[in-house]
Formats: sequence, structure tokens, C-alpha cells
Amino acid sequence: MNQLPDTANAKKQARAERAGVRRAVAAVAGADCARTLGALAPCLGIGAGSVVAGYWPMGDEIDPRPLMTALTAMDCILALPVVVGRAAPLSFRRWAEGEMLEAGAHGTAHPPATAPEVVPAVVLVPLLGFDRRGFRLGYGGGYYDRTLERLRVNAQIKAVGLAFAAQEMAEVPRDGHDQRLDGILTELGLIKPETA
Repeated sequence: MNQLPDTANAKKQARAERAGVRRAVAAVAGADCARTLGALAPCLGIGAGSVVAGYWPMGDEIDPRPLMTALTAMDCILALPVVVGRAAPLSFRRWAEGEMLEAGAHGTAHPPATAPEVVPAVVLVPLLGFDRRGFRLGYGGGYYDRTLERLRVNAQIKAVGLAFAAQEMAEVPRDGHDQRLDGILTELGLIKPETA
């Protein structure tokens, strides 16, 4: 991942700042915000039978599990990401609530290798920060950018960032490889990116 030094430094500073903001909000209102995301599931407009890739929360990420529970009630099929390799896109394995997970790379948890691989129609994306144009500040590994780029070559998928509203930034520093989100869901509702 080649970045200009100024962009790389701006991202590094923004990550530290946004991580502090997220940590503070999660400590005070994390569980309430996560429950609110679950109640907001219908505003995503995801149809029954759609494969939705969630994620297992790490640290102080907003917890997507109440949202995934609501999506299951809407007859969606759930999947979780699997880190395949350092420079590879993520793959996705089918998963249902209550099924066992295995420890994965970077502190992740994923379904076992016996779970079928699926191609999601919707990807729920964790993040450190976001802006109104739909750009996200991730952790710097590029996993979701590579994954969304690959998925968008073959299909029309929807990428929705999940965040606390306080994680919003005026502008996310970005490079040409950074993939845009189709929406950001916070405890205040769904943000549809500005087109300008």
C-alpha cells in the first residue's frame, strides 16, 4: 500500500484521535448505541434472503451483534469475515447466532473452516472514523479496502460502516485505494454519503 508521507502521517494522527473518541463513547454509551443499531435495521433496506457480512466486535468497536440479531429476524443470512493473508482480501463464511467461532488473525473471531464460504450482498464495516462523503478511516491494514474493491468487480454490493456518531470527522485523509462506503449507520440513524 503506497501512501504519500503527508497522507500516511495524517492517517496516523487521525487514527490516534478517533480511537480516543471511540473509546470514550464506548465506555459511556456503547451498549445503548449498539441496541439502537439493532432497532434501526429496517432503515438499511436489506431484503430477506440477502447475505450480510457482519463482524465480531473487537475492543471498543460498536457492537454489531444486536443489528445482526435484527437482520436474522428479517430473514437475512449472516456471515463473518476471515483473514486469509496479510495482503489478501477477506473471505466470508456463513454463520448463525450461537454457532462456535475460532480465534483468527489480529484478534478476530471467525466461523470454522467447515462453514461454507459465501459472497455477501451487504458488508458491515468497522471503522475508527468516517466523513459525510462516505470515506472511512480504518486500522491501516487495508483489508476492507481490498475486499470491497474485489467484491465490486463482480457484483453490486452495499458497504455500510457502523460507528458511534461521535466518530464523524470533517474529512477523512485518503488515498486512491480507499473504498467509499454506501452508508454509515450510527445510533442517530443512517447517513447516506454526499455525492459532491
